[in-house]
Amino acid sequence: MTPPSKNKSFFPFVVAGVKLADSADAEAILILLEKPTDFARLKKKTSALSLVIATNDHEIFQNAVEADVHAVQLELPEASVQNQLTQAVLAAVAAEFIKPGSTVVSIYSGFDTEKIDTVSVLKLTERLGRLTARDLRKLETKVPLDTLKTVVDLAVAVGREGREGKSIGTMFVVGDHRKVLDESRPGCFDMVKGYPRKERNIFDSKVREGLKELAQLDGMFVISADGTIEGSARIIDTSPVAITMTKGLGSRHFAGAAISKNTKAIAVVVSQSNGTVRIFQNGEVVLRIEPMQRAMKWKELDPDNREEEKRPKKPNPKAE
Repeated sequence: MTPPSKNKSFFPFVVAGVKLADSADAEAILILLEKPTDFARLKKKTSALSLVIATNDHEIFQNAVEADVHAVQLELPEASVQNQLTQAVLAAVAAEFIKPGSTVVSIYSGFDTEKIDTVSVLKLTERLGRLTARDLRKLETKVPLDTLKTVVDLAVAVGREGREGKSIGTMFVVGDHRKVLDESRPGCFDMVKGYPRKERNIFDSKVREGLKELAQLDGMFVISADGTIEGSARIIDTSPVAITMTKGLGSRHFAGAAISKNTKAIAVVVSQSNGTVRIFQNGEVVLRIEPMQRAMKWKELDPDNREEEKRPKKPNPKAE
């Protein structure tokens, strides 16, 4: 694809970025790119560094992948450049394109949306560096990492964005779907019933957008290991179990803990009050993710937080 002629300022900024990376001892260059470019030339200019492209444009994403360039597909065309940059960094770290705790030079359109005009240095903190796929790999589950990560990313998006200006809470239960269906009941009309499997798979961006809308309904989504939505708006109706929970968490969290205890599924629960995402396995919180206004932090539970998460409280697994 021939890059447009008006994109003349792009490569001078790339050269400046490479020089800045050298002086800052940076390991990678991250470019927010929304216009076509010559990827072969770009690779030559940045050959001494790890190059990552982040874009909302699917065609540019595909072109980067075909050119053997690390690429991150964003879905935030209306978000601020700060939010897009944050999500690009998090996705690149999670995909292990960028090493945890490294220094990164970012190149993007900071002022003029029509052209690249900004170069800056980002120093990833150790807390941000924990946002990797390794966290999910620690979970002993038969659910593929791609499926689990897609569900978690969707839950984080729901927690961060809400719907129509309002915060919403919801739950996704992934894996062991047959038993999960047996341990739950319909809460209202099942909005995915009757659709072909390929039209209710979470790897389809249109399906994920639809789930964001349906997340406003009471109940949970049941998702199989291959990413197919097997049920929506379902109420957990499982046997009582002895579980512990942080003071202040509601019935949705108790239900998520209980279903993860009585099945081999992973429960991903979004808190309505603050958008925090908690991942339950075997009745316990194993990961907590806090969507922030400009960043998402996947937090490992430190000893204090772990004790807080395990304070006893009377279970109520049959509630939503």
